[in-house]
Amino acid sequence: MTVVGCGGKGTPAPAAPAPLTPKQIVENSKPAIVRIEAGTDKVGTGFVIDGAGVIATNLHVVAASAPITVRLLDGTALTVERIVGVDVEHDLALLGVAAGKPLPTLALGDSDQVAAGDPVLAIGNPLGVLDYTVSDGLISSVRQVAPGFKLLQISAPISQGSSGGPLFNSFGQVIGVSTAVFTEGQNLNFGMPSNYVQALFRQPPRDIDVAEFAELTRPRAQEIVVDGVTIERKIPEHPPTLFAGCEATAVADVVAAIDSAISVGAPLYNRGDHEGCFKIYEATAIKFEQGSTCKGIRDAFGAGLLRVSTLTAPAAKAWAMRDTFDGLLAAVNRWTHSAPPP
Repeated sequence: MTVVGCGGKGTPAPAAPAPLTPKQIVENSKPAIVRIEAGTDKVGTGFVIDGAGVIATNLHVVAASAPITVRLLDGTALTVERIVGVDVEHDLALLGVAAGKPLPTLALGDSDQVAAGDPVLAIGNPLGVLDYTVSDGLISSVRQVAPGFKLLQISAPISQGSSGGPLFNSFGQVIGVSTAVFTEGQNLNFGMPSNYVQALFRQPPRDIDVAEFAELTRPRAQEIVVDGVTIERKIPEHPPTLFAGCEATAVADVVAAIDSAISVGAPLYNRGDHEGCFKIYEATAIKFEQGSTCKGIRDAFGAGLLRVSTLTAPAAKAWAMRDTFDGLLAAVNRWTHSAPPP
């Protein structure tokens, strides 16, 4: 196409960007995607949007947490020194690090151009231990949930640990931020549009000390009420020694099985089939409580099943099993990143 002005020569229009293969997007983007370790047991994903050291992620990944560390693709650990941007309404935070050198960045696309049916690719750290996992799918819907507030509903799976990671269009541009929503629906595949990140980045930077930020964002106790039943979440806090004497393969099997159970059970819960969700979770717990070669794993699932036996409402049972899963995943993360004894 040629653009022609009055009485002047035609000038070629800028060439449209060429679509990339998923492999190309992954190879190009991985150096700018980081693993975020917040507090003692929270893990998420983030991505660099400014080479001077500004990293975008979900607010819920880092809220009420100190210290906060980001790990680059090469394993370099950087301490987050300040919070430079916060958008509570859209669950976004911008983290500031001092890398000592320019960091590779990702380009933000225009999320207003996204439509249902467009391909989407997600990269994150599912469950906190499966680093740089790639999943793809489609934009299922662009939902206007409130005036001035959109969400991207996607078919690409998002698991705990992938929150805050980038969602790419076919040109390798970031058009959203993966957001795993752990509310009554347990696990929803939604992305926050990238234009909200762009708007936050354009605001005057804030300079909030990480310790102060942790206190400011510390949540008050909340209850989950389902069908008139109040559900109390009790996520067990296991020490890394839970896996003492266990083979690494036994621990990896548990992580994979929990991921699979949540992927199947959570959609059932979302559709209102609380009993079906619980049965999926329970089957996984029974399998490892009876057959794992690792005593700590057997004991953890046994404690979860014992708690379930005291409950009656299917939703409460599903959440009790989810607490068991989340407690084990947090323990796996601590075990994976604990320093070996001298």
